[in-house]
Amino acid sequence: MPFRALLVRAPLALLVLLASVLAAVGGVSLGGSGLVAVALAAVVTGCLGAGIARDGDSADPRQAAVDAAWRTAVATVAVLLVLSGCVVVAGGAVTTLLAGFVLGGLLVRWALRSARADRLPTAAVVPLPLPLPLPATDAGWVRRLSVEALGREWLRTSAALTQVQGAGARQALVERRREALDELERRDPAGFARWLAAGATVDSDPARYVSGDPAAGYDAA
Repeated sequence: MPFRALLVRAPLALLVLLASVLAAVGGVSLGGSGLVAVALAAVVTGCLGAGIARDGDSADPRQAAVDAAWRTAVATVAVLLVLSGCVVVAGGAVTTLLAGFVLGGLLVRWALRSARADRLPTAAVVPLPLPLPLPATDAGWVRRLSVEALGREWLRTSAALTQVQGAGARQALVERRREALDELERRDPAGFARWLAAGATVDSDPARYVSGDPAAGYDAA
C-alpha cells in the first residue's frame, strides 16, 4: 500500500473505531426507551429521504427512494448514538461544541463547493440524444432536412454514440452520421471545409459553417 494512502486510511480507521465505541456507549446509556426513540427518528428521516429522492430526476425513482431511505435511516441512528456516547463520555457542553464544529465545517465545505461551481463557465446546451434503438430511415432522408437539422443530427448522434451497445447498432449510427456529413459537404463544400479546418469535433455544429442557401453546392443541382 502506498505511504500516502496509508496516511489517509489510518486516521480514517481510527475515527471509525472511535465512532463505533461512542455509538456502543450511547446505545447502552439510552436504554430501551431511548433506542425506541432513535428508531422512530430513523423511520421519520428515512421516509423524508425517500420522498426527496422519489421526486428527483433519477432514472429509477423507486430504487432511488429505497436507497435514500435506508442510508438516511442508518445515518440518523449512527449520529444519534454517537452524540449520546459523547454526552456520556465528555459531557453535554463538549458534545455541543464538537457538533458545532462539525456542522460549521460541513457548511464551509458546501459554501466553497458552491462558489467553485459558480466560477465555472456555463456548459453549452447538449442536444437530447436520439431515442434508442435508432428509428429507421430511407435512402433519401438527408435530402429532406435543412442545414440546421443536419447540424442537429450530427450533435444528437454524437450524444447517442455514448449509449449505443453492440457492433451492429454502432455501425448503423456511424452510417447515419456519415450520410449527414456527406449531405452537408455536397450542399456547401467550402463551408464544410471551414468546419473541418476549425476542428470538426463531435460537439461542434457544422451548420454554423455550412451555408443554407439553396443556390450553393448540391442544392443548386
